[in-house]
Amino acid sequence: MNIVKNGMLILNQLSKSAPQVFSSIKVGDLVEGTVFSKGSRMLLVDLGRHGTGAVYRGELQNARELVKSVGLGGKIHAKVLEVDNEDGYVELSLAEAGKQKAWGEVDELKGKDEAFTVRVTGFNKGGLIANVKGLAAFLPVSQLAGEHYPKATTAERTEVTSALQRMVGMDITVKIIDANVRTGKLIISEKEATEVSSRELAKNYTVGQVIEGIISGVADFGAFVKFTDNPAVEGLIHVSELDYRIVENPKDVVKVDEVVKAKIIEIKDGKISLSLKALKEDPWTVVMNHYKEGQEVTGKVYMFNPFGAIVSLDNTYQGYVHVTEFGGAEEMRKVLAVGKEHKFTIDSVKPQERRIILKAKK
Repeated sequence: MNIVKNGMLILNQLSKSAPQVFSSIKVGDLVEGTVFSKGSRMLLVDLGRHGTGAVYRGELQNARELVKSVGLGGKIHAKVLEVDNEDGYVELSLAEAGKQKAWGEVDELKGKDEAFTVRVTGFNKGGLIANVKGLAAFLPVSQLAGEHYPKATTAERTEVTSALQRMVGMDITVKIIDANVRTGKLIISEKEATEVSSRELAKNYTVGQVIEGIISGVADFGAFVKFTDNPAVEGLIHVSELDYRIVENPKDVVKVDEVVKAKIIEIKDGKISLSLKALKEDPWTVVMNHYKEGQEVTGKVYMFNPFGAIVSLDNTYQGYVHVTEFGGAEEMRKVLAVGKEHKFTIDSVKPQERRIILKAKK
């Protein structure tokens, strides 16, 4: 073994005295070599015209699984830490080489813009964690596909956490949307991987078409609907399209698992927008048949806003009473209470503006 070692040292010396005969390497390069000596303190690698590489004990511990799997004569990839150390070797790192190789494969995947499958290994409040080529990858909640997106309101964060937790151990299809070796940031997206499929599926539908679906989730901004003729297709009813009246909480109008009919009002980039109110008769066209100026009515306070209160009338119309009727917001809240019925007088009815102006009953 000493003869081999001395020969390799001579080869290293020759590479310094006649560098034109040998190819140059530099710190950070990824090299391949053949293991010819393996001990508990050091592993020696024949790097050919680059000379002899050495992996020292600390690096052997960092890559112990790889070291166990390779025998004499086996090929390994390593990263150059030092071109000519005090022992005359090219000092190598196996663990760093593995990371560098993995980042190279990740860059290739991102460049091809290809979808691939990963297994979810964990989660946090912001999204999911997975493994890509041995590197930790993060999938933000916003990058989940529609079918996996936690359909919860802002106040229901525990539902979001539960939805993410249920996905641990699940295989999902993703694309890489950001990979930065310098910062170690690797971001993946399920939504990007399914967009092409969504665009193709959306081509089977047209604006104006009425579909049947099942409410699959309710969020602050609206309700998700899975199409009964193809559950892989999901549309969104925005909160403004749930009803002709102002809706603060979509759960006041629809419930999960409820079967509904909705009208397609827009198809854009594979996303289908739906409307419930488009299939309802516009009540404002006949509002004058029900309400007149000066009429006394009983209404339930639906919500407050900075300018006054919205009042439900017969569960069909909404009236508006301005805060100045009470002298201020604090005084208004002393008189009115959300969810409670109060008596009002109709000041004006404006069908074109879809407004009924109320005055507090003195």
